[in-house]
Amino acid sequence: MGFNVSQKLIKSHLLSGDMTPGEEIGLKIDQTLTQDATGTMVMLELESMGLDYAKTEASCQYVDHNLIQEDSKNPDDHLFLESAAKKFGLYYSRPGNGVSHPVHMQYLAKPGKTLLGSDSHTCANGCMGMLAIGTGGIDVAMAIAGEPYYVKMPQIWGIKLTGELPDWVSAKDVILELLRRHDVKGGVGKILEYYGPGLDSLSAMDRHVIANMGAELGATTSVFPSDEETKRFLTSQGREGDWIELKADKDASYDLEEEINLSELEPLIAKPSSPGNVVPVREIAGEPIYQSYIGSSANPGYRDFAIAAEMVKGRHVADGVSLDINPSSRQILVDLVQNSHIAALLKAGARLHQAGCNGCIGMGQAPATGRNSLRTTPRNFPGRSGTKEDSVFLCSPETAAASALTGKITDPRTLDMSYPEVSDPENPTRDEQLLEQPLPFEKAKNIRLEKGPNIASIPNMDPLPDEMDIPILLKVGDNISTDEILAGGARVLPYRSNLPEISKFTFEIIDETYYDRAMSTKDTGGHAIIGGYNYGQGSSREHAALAPRYLGLRAVIVKDFARIHWQNLVNFGVLPLTFVNEEDYELLKQHDVLQFRDIHEQIQRKNEFTVTLKEKNQEIPVRHTLSKRQIDVLLKGGVINWVKQRNSVTS
Repeated sequence: MGFNVSQKLIKSHLLSGDMTPGEEIGLKIDQTLTQDATGTMVMLELESMGLDYAKTEASCQYVDHNLIQEDSKNPDDHLFLESAAKKFGLYYSRPGNGVSHPVHMQYLAKPGKTLLGSDSHTCANGCMGMLAIGTGGIDVAMAIAGEPYYVKMPQIWGIKLTGELPDWVSAKDVILELLRRHDVKGGVGKILEYYGPGLDSLSAMDRHVIANMGAELGATTSVFPSDEETKRFLTSQGREGDWIELKADKDASYDLEEEINLSELEPLIAKPSSPGNVVPVREIAGEPIYQSYIGSSANPGYRDFAIAAEMVKGRHVADGVSLDINPSSRQILVDLVQNSHIAALLKAGARLHQAGCNGCIGMGQAPATGRNSLRTTPRNFPGRSGTKEDSVFLCSPETAAASALTGKITDPRTLDMSYPEVSDPENPTRDEQLLEQPLPFEKAKNIRLEKGPNIASIPNMDPLPDEMDIPILLKVGDNISTDEILAGGARVLPYRSNLPEISKFTFEIIDETYYDRAMSTKDTGGHAIIGGYNYGQGSSREHAALAPRYLGLRAVIVKDFARIHWQNLVNFGVLPLTFVNEEDYELLKQHDVLQFRDIHEQIQRKNEFTVTLKEKNQEIPVRHTLSKRQIDVLLKGGVINWVKQRNSVTS
């Protein structure tokens, strides 16, 4: 039996475990990616570990999230990140160079390699024939230090693409179709591998769009083959020497299979407030809009902007509509300028923003209260835009541009115009001025970290107690995102390197009293949180685990977890449990006290045990899916303690 592309990538990097779905495997990591919202903590973790120099083939620290400089916090952190990149032997992508995922694709991505990133959309680089996985920052820090990355072996879900996209339908509609079919949990525990004749009509950047939003399905990652289109893209970037062919064997098989006929797709849109709430655009056409936003890592390609420019050329956006243009990389911005597409957009009334994440992470461009915002971004979780009661729709650039012209949600097929023909530049601009090369070790070892006044060291975390009587401080429902646990945006993210300060924003979207109530448990044994399905979906930001842990969170019991957040909880010493009987969720109330006894023995001896509801003396069966390594990490209070103790034994 032959291998598919995902199996080939895993097999060639497998350090421990076997390729049985559900079993923990350890993978060698070739490249890493960190961005500034998560990277400051990664660099502090590397300092705490005592790393001298990166052990990976290539690691890059990007600055793309926290670009607003309303005071000194962000620029101070940028200087810290630059000094850390120099000290640890990393590339450094300066502010203005663009969003990490397309920039990495342009300059560093290599077929056949593994990439681990402290950003959930790292999976976008699966478009290049890579195994690209988003995870928590501490996992990335470990990879930079040369440690394996541990993950449960996923099932491989083969998605056969046939046909060709019709006019007015683009790559965004492909991934929205998968979300329409399977919602935000459909990809949990799976790698999405695309194959079939439909690939021939999809560019490398089209594949990036599809791979990027595999994260919204909860997938471990998405994988495309490395074929002639991959070679064309790398050649256009002057990197043809980095290309290798990587395709599935003819007799390869998949754990799950599905087919999408591209020819049958139509323009789709995800309604508020979930990427899985997908309907055809025609069903909600006519609803008025306030904002139309084009850009982000979910639609980062030259054609995504160029097609919008051609659509609005010689026209003007509707009165009262803000058409926001967010270039994804400096390279693409320069090419758009040189080909007059930016001029066309500006003449039509568009607003041009700097190359970066910007409004996608709630860093500016928040919509007005009670008004609809159409975005080509990957997520529309509640409040993510920066407006608490936001109404954000996710769509393609074609739908966004059409709607900007009419002032209402519009199926682009109904416009009185021909479908514009655009293509990528044959020789895109190559400008590496804002991508600083790693220093050689002899120079790097003399670099001192530049820490501004807003940077605080990570506090020590105590080991997991053997007994706990802890109150349920918060009970939440299904699909709670990391944006709801700890928001992004201009108010919050400047404190990303100051745990005591950023923790003050924890759960504020759900319960503004959580912080004060949690602080009261911090020194009295801690507290628990109860949740429903898909707890912790969305961003990989480890602050969503670290801040509650700092405030005394010791255990989370839910119906099931999103992968990255589950890993982050373990990494910071929080016990992640699921209900054996899901109906027990209804029994537990906020302020109930849970009794845990003989925790150490129980989690090591078996996967199921009971927790007692103290006032009612009622036992609640729970289970964990921790590996032996993770149990050891948890008992020691998290990965940092685990590494320190291991290093002290070997030194």
